[in-house]
Amino acid sequence: MTAARLETTATRNEIRRHKHLARRHENTDRIFRVEEGWACQYRLLPDGRRQIIALFLPGDYCEAQWVLTGHANWPVVALTDMFVTEIPFRDIRAHGGGEFDGMKSMLGSIMHTLKSHEKWIVNLGRMSATERICALLHDLVERLRPTGKVVSDHCPMPLTQYDLADIVGISSVHVNRVLQMLRSEGVISLEAGRLALLNPAELRRLGGPAHA
Repeated sequence: MTAARLETTATRNEIRRHKHLARRHENTDRIFRVEEGWACQYRLLPDGRRQIIALFLPGDYCEAQWVLTGHANWPVVALTDMFVTEIPFRDIRAHGGGEFDGMKSMLGSIMHTLKSHEKWIVNLGRMSATERICALLHDLVERLRPTGKVVSDHCPMPLTQYDLADIVGISSVHVNRVLQMLRSEGVISLEAGRLALLNPAELRRLGGPAHA
């Protein structure tokens, strides 16, 4: 969740693609604010299949609930090269009641995560493959807008078709079919890690009940 920046003694660090920011049940005394790049939280099934359960984009806190539990429930990995700000829990707890209320910001981020998970469940359980992908693309663009990453409905899209498949719960082959359909109908363009919404209204319509 994008939130007011905290005035802290936080440090800025580079995280390389595929490096874990946290592993399952790992104890931590800090959270991360994403400055550049994308990360995801995921669960890995015994047979090796992966389900991505959260995406972290520039401006998001990853993960705010760590300040309450002191550990990561599920692993978080960088999908791209990243820059993150590491914010110690002690700094968050020290900023209370002022313009930058640390705990209030964290609770707001947690609530945003819960709402996102509710939408994720509905998408996976009741929407078609086309609806899932269109809703996801629309949501990603809207999340990127406040960061200045979207210009004339063009934005970065570093997710691979395998990533998209692990998010929406279908095969990468099915993802490819849907993307080809959206391209052929002039709804989107997706090339060289860049997404262009050629017909945003149609993408929103195809996203179906996700926008209700």
